[in-house]
Amino acid sequence: MSAGTSIFVIRWINFLTILLAVAVLGFGVWMSTHHDGCRKSLTLPVLGLGAVIFVISIIGFLGALKNNSILLWIYLILVCFILVAILVFTVLAFIITNNGSGHTTAGLRYKEYQLHDYSSWFLKQLNNTHNWEHLRSCLVKHDDCNNLSKKYKTLKQFKLAKLTPIEAGCCRPPSECGYPAINASYYDLSFHPISSNKDCKLYKNLQSIKCYNCDSCKAGVAQYMKTEWRVVAIFNVVLFSVLSIIYFVGCCARQNAARSRSKV
Repeated sequence: MSAGTSIFVIRWINFLTILLAVAVLGFGVWMSTHHDGCRKSLTLPVLGLGAVIFVISIIGFLGALKNNSILLWIYLILVCFILVAILVFTVLAFIITNNGSGHTTAGLRYKEYQLHDYSSWFLKQLNNTHNWEHLRSCLVKHDDCNNLSKKYKTLKQFKLAKLTPIEAGCCRPPSECGYPAINASYYDLSFHPISSNKDCKLYKNLQSIKCYNCDSCKAGVAQYMKTEWRVVAIFNVVLFSVLSIIYFVGCCARQNAARSRSKV
């Protein structure tokens, strides 16, 4: 790649990523002022990501603008670290999310989830009391369970619904308990459960309790996290490919900058 082309490409790529970083930082600030404690936990990672993108982009932009091989060296080293980090995270994400899936139940369109199906990492995180208390409070605030009876007016609609993993695991008792459903959010708990599953005794009709302390709820959260992590992992594969191309162009730009400097 010619000197002019590589320098031009790196300059404009980093100019665009500077604008992206400013947008990410702005979004992080907006999150910190417009969301509750559940979503605010994402504020620091978003701000950190924006700051990292901004610093690396400034170094790359100045290196290309001034044709400075030292700045471009620093830029390439930082991009290399990011490539390694993305690769490691993506491999771990695919390993962690390899286990676990839903189980079909006769007469129901949605699936049910069991905690022991998932990886030991998920089990460790979700069985941690502090972690689960925070997640539980967020689930209660989110009102997923409160809205079921509004969304599904009849039992037939409810049984044919495609519930999310969290709705299926946290808002209702496992089907093996055998509790007769009165409506989408209320069960006849006077019925003696036919299963020894501890979730059967933990479930209550109260909106603040439901099955939020159940293993089935933790399994629903694990399934949700698995799906989200898989999406992130696939995005990372695309990002890794794009960054690899940028890294290659950056190498050309650095070599050209060093060559032009040696001629001076």
